[in-house]
Amino acid sequence: MAEKSGTLEVTQVRSGIGRPGRHRRTLRALGFTRHQQTRIHEDTPAIRGMLEQVRHLVEVRSVEE
Repeated sequence: MAEKSGTLEVTQVRSGIGRPGRHRRTLRALGFTRHQQTRIHEDTPAIRGMLEQVRHLVEVRSVEE
């Protein structure tokens, strides 16, 4: 995972097809609607928990502001 900062850039690198419903719902809650999308999120404990749950499906980078 990226170091703690104010903003995280999250890219879905693996598909949610065939994954448990909980993982697919987490991807949806993070704002992903298709494979290879990138979303920007504030670095909060809630977002960190969601990213931990789907860490094998996403790539996380810190965004320098």
